[in-house]
Amino acid sequence: MAKNKGRTNSPVSKGQVRIIGGEQRGLRLQFVDHGGDLRPSSDRLRETLFNWLQFELPGLRVLDLFAGSGVLGAEALSRGAAQAVLIEKKRDRAADLQRQLQPLFGERLVVQTEDALRWLQQPADPFDLVFVDPPYDLGLAEPACADLEARGWLSDEAWIYVESRRQGAVPAVPDNWQLHREKLAGEIHARLFRR
Repeated sequence: MAKNKGRTNSPVSKGQVRIIGGEQRGLRLQFVDHGGDLRPSSDRLRETLFNWLQFELPGLRVLDLFAGSGVLGAEALSRGAAQAVLIEKKRDRAADLQRQLQPLFGERLVVQTEDALRWLQQPADPFDLVFVDPPYDLGLAEPACADLEARGWLSDEAWIYVESRRQGAVPAVPDNWQLHREKLAGEIHARLFRR
């Protein structure tokens, strides 16, 4: 019975996100949002993204570069990714991600407390799928994308998901990334690239 703990179809409360597919479908995750700066991807947008990736996910090595609520990395693991590394700058959020997600995914999950752009400066170990979903107004998406490519963080045919504000400037990406799919949803511009 413990396996169903936290699973429900009722509406998600403030400070919660729900895994919407895979082995942990329906599980609610709490997230720490002291500054009110988190905006987890909506169920609908995540459903679209993971529909785009449904046949690609099994066995992939995933990087959630600006983890926040951790829902993108958790969703990927729930749907069959081999490993997910979540980078979260805020120590309390990173600890909370570790506490909630480690029991679910074990060694398949790694949470690191670090500034994402600083973390990208270390020697690279390539990933197959990267989520680039930083706070919109800090201008982090473009340099993150540039570093992912320039510093060797991407496997030969990696997928890269980039989320930005619909009304703002679209972050530039490296020339060798091909746009696979995109969606405008509310204030969000979601793009999925293939290297």
